[in-house]
Amino acid sequence: MQQSVYYRQNLSGILGIEKEMSEKYKIDKENIPEHIAIIMDGNGRWAKKRTLNRIKGHRAGVKSIRETIEVCREIGVKYVTLYAFSVENWVRPKEEIKALMSLLKEFLKKEVKSLNKNGIRLSSIGKISEFPKDVQEELKRAKQKTKDNRGMTLFLALNYGGRDEIIEGVKKLYKKVLEKKIEIEEISTEIFSEFLYTKGVPDPDLLIRTSGELRVSNFLLWQISYSEFYFTKTLWPDFRREHLLEAVADFQKRKRRYGGIGENNVS
Repeated sequence: MQQSVYYRQNLSGILGIEKEMSEKYKIDKENIPEHIAIIMDGNGRWAKKRTLNRIKGHRAGVKSIRETIEVCREIGVKYVTLYAFSVENWVRPKEEIKALMSLLKEFLKKEVKSLNKNGIRLSSIGKISEFPKDVQEELKRAKQKTKDNRGMTLFLALNYGGRDEIIEGVKKLYKKVLEKKIEIEEISTEIFSEFLYTKGVPDPDLLIRTSGELRVSNFLLWQISYSEFYFTKTLWPDFRREHLLEAVADFQKRKRRYGGIGENNVS
């Protein structure tokens, strides 16, 4: 019911973006990435270029988050994972961390209505238990309020680290082996994936990183084994719908062979 209401209310927007996809970006709507992961980089540099403090850059980046989520929902992406706060980010100045926590709480409070309107379910990955209690509670409320949405799932990677996730997965799997619930010979990539934060979620088809940096920064190390990478020099606060559509259009030009061979036996 909620999904049908969304389509009735947003029919003109959907028709508009379909025209934009087909005419301007030549996007095949039958080949949309199921899962897009994004490293949102460049908030600090964006602020510095404007002689603003870093917090202004983080706040400006929220608009990019909102627009990116909406466009992904409109074009049919099923999962979006945003790298919002890494385990390494705790080394930043205390005032910046405090401001980031406040901004996260503000985002969670304000965006629930929009998420529900667009049929988006909110979830998270990472060590949330290490966040301040008030932030944990706000995140819990937002998840609860959006849990029945089925249009798209938005994952916020919070206090997340790819290496930490793998180590935690190994510990959980080892415990099952000790309990004789899994035999060592049974362990496979599929079984190990069941012990990661992203259990049951398809791996990202497309990984986007903004700001011109060419690295993955400890993000979804297991899951991006066969993801297509798209790097742009655009700083995250400047990232808009056209940049997302350009990334999707570029993704559709790739030949994904997963270790096999392509046409004419080209590897």
